[in-house]
Amino acid sequence: MRLVRAKKALGQHFLKDLQIAQRIADTLSEYKDLPTLEVGPGMGVLTQYLLDAGHDLTVVELDMESVDYLKVHFPALEGKILAEDFLRLDLSSLFPGKFCLIGNYPYNISSQIFFKVLDYREIIPCCSGMIQKEVAERLASAPGNKAYGILSVLLQAWYNIEYLFSVSEKVFDPQPKVKSAVIRMTRNERTSLGCDEALFKAVVKTSFNQRRKMLRNSMKPMLGKDCADYALPIFDKRPEQLSVEQFVELTLIAARNLNLQQSNS
Repeated sequence: MRLVRAKKALGQHFLKDLQIAQRIADTLSEYKDLPTLEVGPGMGVLTQYLLDAGHDLTVVELDMESVDYLKVHFPALEGKILAEDFLRLDLSSLFPGKFCLIGNYPYNISSQIFFKVLDYREIIPCCSGMIQKEVAERLASAPGNKAYGILSVLLQAWYNIEYLFSVSEKVFDPQPKVKSAVIRMTRNERTSLGCDEALFKAVVKTSFNQRRKMLRNSMKPMLGKDCADYALPIFDKRPEQLSVEQFVELTLIAARNLNLQQSNS
């Protein structure tokens, strides 16, 4: 059977460096007791190392050409190849308990994948894999760095994120126009934010919409121009300077003011 043709519309870039595939598989070496779901296996370069390591592996692949290839070359995956869109899967019905996620993720949907991981954070203790280097830097960035942003805060609220290593564009076929990186996200011990989660997300997104401004300016679309709490020291900061805990503090302040506005209206 011939090799699978990479499809631009699906963001496919097939990894051809076996050593890197092995290193990615090794990121889940501590979680062999849990089922593993691989997203976008393509022709199975990572799949093979996951199977060799003894993972209880299921794969989800949208490209039917890749699905046919996997069925022929990976008989061990019989009954465990899902020809579906990962973003549409109900993961809690797919696995009875906790599982890990891994993949050479399509760059065009990597952020959507991680937001889905957030939705299922109670059953995904570890998520690792390869993404665009710029996105990896954003995910793992600490407060105060230029790369720190919405994705950083929302994911770091629930996961410890490690930037493991960079990957050259030359090890893919076809070559992407950007460099790649491998990350690992491990669920932290947080069980609650201590504030309304929907409002937390709104506060983070609102503040970063004008990331170069101080918070007393960037938060005006939510809190109005006359908020008395703008005198607090936290509003002297820019959003990229705030830790997750400080964003929780800001959310509690926002909630207090929004409730006050509502009661006065």
